[in-house]
Amino acid sequence: MRSSEVELARRYGALRQRIARAGGDDVEVVAVTKSFGAEAIDAAAACGIRAIGESYAQECVAKRRRCQARPMPQFHFVGRLQRNKVRMLADAVDVWQSVDRAVLINELAKHARGAAIMLQVKMSDEHSKGGCLPGDVEHLAAATTEAGLRLLGLMGLGPQGSPEESRKAFRALRKLVDTLGLAHCSMGMSDDLEIAVGEGATMVRVGRSLFGDRPLRGSVAVSQWGPQDRAEMQITAASTG
Repeated sequence: MRSSEVELARRYGALRQRIARAGGDDVEVVAVTKSFGAEAIDAAAACGIRAIGESYAQECVAKRRRCQARPMPQFHFVGRLQRNKVRMLADAVDVWQSVDRAVLINELAKHARGAAIMLQVKMSDEHSKGGCLPGDVEHLAAATTEAGLRLLGLMGLGPQGSPEESRKAFRALRKLVDTLGLAHCSMGMSDDLEIAVGEGATMVRVGRSLFGDRPLRGSVAVSQWGPQDRAEMQITAASTG
């Protein structure tokens, strides 16, 4: 085992301890590997991580092709989802966590029949964060069922600010999950996962605490986790538009 893989196993163990101390022994870790290569996915799977989070369409497709982990972990798309990327991603994504409008539901119904999705809910007024308004969740949930998609739960990004602001937002998201009778609540990342777990998260999306700081996207000098992936990502982007 390479030293980087040993370090990843150590970090994952420490992360599981943080989650357990927050009261979430059964919480699923979605390892966010955006900007890292497929080797990061293989190493994560070797540690027992069963879910991988990707945010960029071309990168997700290219890395799934290169991933050698067996069994293959689930690929969760957690970034801003564009309508024109759904078809490209249809065979690469197992769970779509960032669905936030009806047009995406319709597109998924066409290109990824029966897909497992989560509705992303906007938890703050920050323009940089996507999601549907809480008042639109029930309508979109009904549209998901009508389209033949499987609604697993809700996802949200915690607000910038005080821990109490985060706690309030996470509590509200969990309440929506319970009201709709859904199974999953995906909330919490490296900096706020204890608060999220304490408020009922069933999934946390973690990148930095596992893999360290991300390299700049498109940079030549990328991390230990597979610079060779850059060429294939560029080829994939060129061929898919």
